[in-house]
Amino acid sequence: MKKIILSIEGMTCSACSSGLEKYLNKQNGVIEASVNLVMANATIIYDENIITNQDKLDDFVKQAGFKSLGEFKEINLEKNNKKQKIMFIIFTILAIVLMYISMGHMINLPIFSLLDVTVNPINYAICLFIFTIAFIIYGFDILKNGYKNLIHKTPNMDTLVGIGVLSSFLYSVYSMIMVFKGHTQYVHNLYFESTAIVIYFIKLGRYIDGISKDRTKDAIQKLVKITPSKAIVKVDGKEKQVTLDEIHKGDIVICKPGEKIAVDGEIVEGKAHFDESFITGESKPVSKQKGDKVIAGSINYDGYIEYRAEKIGKDSTISEIVRLVIEASNTKAPIAKIADKVSGYFVPIIIIIAILTFIVYLILGYEFSESLVRFVTILVVACPCSLGLATPLAIVVSEGVSATNGILIKKSEILENARKVDTIVFDKTGTLTYGKLKISKVINYSDIKQDRLLQLVGSIESKSTHPIGNAFLDYLEENNLEKLEVKEFENISGLGIKGIVDNQEFILGSAKILEKYNIKNIYSKDEEKLSEQGNSIVYVAKENKILALIGVNDVIRKNALEVIKELNNNKIETIMLTGDNSKTSEKIAKEIGITKVISNVLPQDKTNAIKEMKKENRYVLMCGDGINDSPALSIADIGVSVNSGTDIAMDSSDVILTKNDLNGILNLITISKKTIRNIKQNLFWAFFYNCLTIPIAMGVFTKYGISINPMIASIAMMFSSITVILNALRLKNVKLIK
Repeated sequence: MKKIILSIEGMTCSACSSGLEKYLNKQNGVIEASVNLVMANATIIYDENIITNQDKLDDFVKQAGFKSLGEFKEINLEKNNKKQKIMFIIFTILAIVLMYISMGHMINLPIFSLLDVTVNPINYAICLFIFTIAFIIYGFDILKNGYKNLIHKTPNMDTLVGIGVLSSFLYSVYSMIMVFKGHTQYVHNLYFESTAIVIYFIKLGRYIDGISKDRTKDAIQKLVKITPSKAIVKVDGKEKQVTLDEIHKGDIVICKPGEKIAVDGEIVEGKAHFDESFITGESKPVSKQKGDKVIAGSINYDGYIEYRAEKIGKDSTISEIVRLVIEASNTKAPIAKIADKVSGYFVPIIIIIAILTFIVYLILGYEFSESLVRFVTILVVACPCSLGLATPLAIVVSEGVSATNGILIKKSEILENARKVDTIVFDKTGTLTYGKLKISKVINYSDIKQDRLLQLVGSIESKSTHPIGNAFLDYLEENNLEKLEVKEFENISGLGIKGIVDNQEFILGSAKILEKYNIKNIYSKDEEKLSEQGNSIVYVAKENKILALIGVNDVIRKNALEVIKELNNNKIETIMLTGDNSKTSEKIAKEIGITKVISNVLPQDKTNAIKEMKKENRYVLMCGDGINDSPALSIADIGVSVNSGTDIAMDSSDVILTKNDLNGILNLITISKKTIRNIKQNLFWAFFYNCLTIPIAMGVFTKYGISINPMIASIAMMFSSITVILNALRLKNVKLIK
């Protein structure tokens, strides 16, 4: 089983995408296909034993009436080029001139007698005919697509427009011939201008749609632009500038101050501070040196480094994020499947309604021209485009907003379902806490400033192999403090360590080390308080005097208290599910506001606990570290992992909080609520628009003085799509917790 994303050309409305999707899913060897109208691509899962190459899939797309542009590699924003703009300006001028000639006499505008409808009807007819031919050439792609999709039994918006404008055009040609034969009254049955203006407004709508759709992809495009377009590699000792495509695995790449890392790799020479906030959310620069990993897109602040390329192209962390976001936007949320199903039947139903209206008007004794106008108006005004855009536009915008805020959603159905969550289960270590020892409390009894004190202690601890030493090393790195030279370092087994820094001997360790060196402990009560808070204790002493008492603990994550409080306020039950002992777990749970704790459980017990919750008809979100909690994450309705960016490809959860920030859970629920509300609004306006305009186009309200013609219908159709697009774009302004 393989998966591929193909770029598709020729899709103009939801009937196109749903028709192609249906066709692909019927083909032998295709396991599942999902087509995205906004991104103009198709995600296909297929059996490689039956479909042995991509050409076969390209043929399927062609047979359905579209064109495959090959494997989807990047987001290509459909920029309106200079030629398109010039053509659009020219035809805007022609449309104004055409409207002046055809309708100017209705409002008493001066008209050249040569083109006056009453004085020279033949000249008038020929002039309109020539203008209309120009517009038909301009909109030939619409007519071609409409015909192809009709032949392939997947009629779409282009089919409706094509049938409508060609019917109007052919009847106008017939009327023009009658004018040539001397039946000048037929000059009033010419609808050339309707044919031309309908095409013009549809092209105008497509032009605006193209710009607007690109805006929906802005957030995803920002991710793509994180990496630089070029880099410098070292070849035979010399520097050579290359594009990213020219970098190969194992190449030595150079990064200077102010430049971005081009590909994921490992530093082989030099050191520098890097901004990795786009992945980790950490605003402080991270110090890295030889042997450390660097992530594509991170910014080198202050050093020269050389690094070995390890993950290039689509294997890089950023490419992996972009791929997952695009794949997620291609998956169908349940609400989208309903809209697709409706739009699949919509076009054939509209064609039937238009034909029946035409026949009924003829039976009722209306003129052929009036019946035809009703027929064409119904075809043009019925817009499946807005209906089809309602869901995918909102999904694409929300996926992009989520990704740029450190929430990587793998399936679009999560955007629909996260709002339903009523129970959130948290793992403790690595989720509610950082999962590694940190300095939690410093009680300084000396005159030495705290940073200087911790620099002295950290320098000595750097010589130790005890896990506590890592807490001090992290502090030095996070605060850009250099390690000082340590002399006569000594490890005192089971008690602590000592060493000389700045010609002063410092003793570090537990209370027992004080006894060894006959140092009186007058701060035992402070030690008790720190111990009760779950801290490991480090005494700092010099010359028989205690300088400080340092508590080292697995620190609770930033914002954990605020996040739990907000969830509780929203009546979402929070539960801690951990393998740690009950005393430690309950202490942390109490501190952050979690009232229910399930402790001392093995991984399989976590899974069983979540199964029991689901049996109680709860909608459960499990938040874990993405590795040890994989079974529990997969069994929960939504699995969320607090994870580092480099683990993205291996993660098994539905959602990854790439910035290691628990606020992401609140933001996920907020985005879900806003997205579904936006989709429902879009669907309402799309259905309301069609329910309102189709009866008007049929002439139901003519006796009340309410009617429209094909030109007004084409304008209305354009604005219906624009309304949906603008509403979806409002999701870019969703207020999230930073």
